[in-house]
Amino acid sequence: MSAPMTRPVASAPAARRALLGAGILSRTALALLALGLLTLPVLAEGPRLTLKGDITAERDVITLGDLVAGAPPALAQKALFRAPALGSSGTIQVRRIVEAAAGLGLDAPESGGRLQVSVQRAARRIGAPEIESAVKAALAKQRGLDTGFVTIAFEGDSPVLTVPPDLVSPVVAQDVTYDPRGRRVTALVMVGERQASLRIAGQVIEMADVAVLTRAVNRGETLAATDVAVERRPREGLPADSAGDPAAFVGQVAQKALGAGTALRGGDLGRPDLVARGEAVTIVYETPGVALALRGQARDGGPLGAVIGVINPVSKKVIQATVIGPGRVTVAPIVPVTAAAPARVAAASPAALPAALPVRP
Repeated sequence: MSAPMTRPVASAPAARRALLGAGILSRTALALLALGLLTLPVLAEGPRLTLKGDITAERDVITLGDLVAGAPPALAQKALFRAPALGSSGTIQVRRIVEAAAGLGLDAPESGGRLQVSVQRAARRIGAPEIESAVKAALAKQRGLDTGFVTIAFEGDSPVLTVPPDLVSPVVAQDVTYDPRGRRVTALVMVGERQASLRIAGQVIEMADVAVLTRAVNRGETLAATDVAVERRPREGLPADSAGDPAAFVGQVAQKALGAGTALRGGDLGRPDLVARGEAVTIVYETPGVALALRGQARDGGPLGAVIGVINPVSKKVIQATVIGPGRVTVAPIVPVTAAAPARVAAASPAALPAALPVRP
């Protein structure tokens, strides 16, 4: 008698139970998720890498974090490229950045279609005024020069010292040499402990304050206070009779046409005429006990104290007279009347003086 065929009895119910269990679990999980009572673990994705675009470098090197946004913190400070020189600029090809990221095991950062990134190196520029002040301070200390009245004409281009923006040390001049005859100076200008240095050469120029015109004036114009200002100019080449006090020229009259900026000198200006040519004047003659006055006509004009020709209307002769005021001349010196001198009082000795009176209570 042959054996009966076996059927996978146990297998079917087991499979059915497994299917039922999975369905129940999935529905339960969905319900718990909906209620916020269960969270399923998800694979964490790192932040997306993106190029930052053009950058300004603060240091000597450019790191991954300087170029790429979203770089892992452990790799952000990884130096990738050398920065340009202080104050200059450069470019980095995007493909090189992608290659550097791949070398660190990172995906290529999104570039937005850029082909290169511009890099500007941050810097602080120290110009000629600060450099000149440092050299003048050294000259004042070593040579005793009055730095308020000297300036330095640098040889070649105007000097510029480029330093890192965080370097705030003062500018100093060292190794200063000065030739008094040729007035030539050389020095080593530096910031910090030789962190930035520059060697300069120039000419020391002595300056002087001089009164100059602020506008052009015509012959015969009288200068007002607003027409004259003080400027500091190189002493060499200035007129010998130039002056630095503008008040000395206010009220004077231009003897010729003068342009704006002209350094004023005594011969360019004169006192205003108190008597005009052809003007009717009063001729005064005074001596002790005698005072006469008559009318005349000036043949010339002149300021106070000038000797001019005046026509005597009676004799029709020309006499020489001195201008003493507006429209007034004199033909003889005016002798002032002096007051009588007070009587001299002989000095008394202390013994001759009366005793002080007692103060009564």
